[in-house]
Amino acid sequence: MEKIRVAICGYGNLGKGVEKGLSKSSDMELVAIFTKRDPNSLTINSNATVVNISEVDKWKDKVDVVIMCGGSATDLPEQVPAMASMFNTVDSFDTHARIPEYIEKVNEVATANNKVSIISIGWDPGLFSLFRLYANSILSSGSTYTFWGKGVSQGHSDAIRRIKGVKNAVQYTIPNPEAISRVRLGECPTLSTREKHTRECFVVAENEEDKTRIEKEIKEMPNYFDEYDTTVNFVSEEVLKSEHNKLPHGGFVIHSGNTGENKHVMEFSLKLDSNPEFTSSVLIAFARANYRLSQNKDYGAKTIFDIPPILLSPDSRNDLIKKYL
Repeated sequence: MEKIRVAICGYGNLGKGVEKGLSKSSDMELVAIFTKRDPNSLTINSNATVVNISEVDKWKDKVDVVIMCGGSATDLPEQVPAMASMFNTVDSFDTHARIPEYIEKVNEVATANNKVSIISIGWDPGLFSLFRLYANSILSSGSTYTFWGKGVSQGHSDAIRRIKGVKNAVQYTIPNPEAISRVRLGECPTLSTREKHTRECFVVAENEEDKTRIEKEIKEMPNYFDEYDTTVNFVSEEVLKSEHNKLPHGGFVIHSGNTGENKHVMEFSLKLDSNPEFTSSVLIAFARANYRLSQNKDYGAKTIFDIPPILLSPDSRNDLIKKYL
């Protein structure tokens, strides 16, 4: 069987997770890693060819799907539309408020160039989004609550690291246990964004005099921190590496609804030792779906809502029915 040829764009935590995941996918092979860095500076864990992003056009006929592994703050909004003119793409763009404008931009490019771009794939947005759709479709009379953490948010950590004067940073999202308890009891409380979560940041600043400005910029950052109670802790590089070097995450989507006099609670939860490695696994499954959509000439930008589950698995329809139905 001919394997699906995959490239990775970006070789940070997420890119390395995709590289590891592809090594376990028998129907796929990693052929290239696209990077903004000097290709000779990368030490990789596969036989892929490392290519500077300025030369990706030479790979247009050698790659079936590119898995985009950059950050949502600045990388993906620029890189994905550019890549979608040449390649089928899958990305994990996670700035919820900007998804409508983002998909419109990507769809225009992908459709014009007969490409498939599956956007905002991961666990939220992604798997959690799908559960929210199921829950509200099944129990339309009810309320849905999403809680994240406790865990490291890659997107929020990346957004902090983009601030001038920040050398390194890690951000934890922390759910309010009292709010979770009330929702699980089916109370259907009205909760503000601030009441559901807090955010805690550990930041390495390049200079002492920048700390006041950096803290202000973090707390006022729209779509990331401005709606939350946020604590900013300045630490040394050594403390960050020794005490905040793991990438756990997870969360819950809880939907309370009723069917007349009877109350029901639906819940979907994840507990992840490695956020990037789990997200990578989701991206790989949807890269497989992307390739199949492309083979069927079903072009344009897609979301998780648009993808039939049967396209995600390497198994045949009959095998899936026998195994899981």
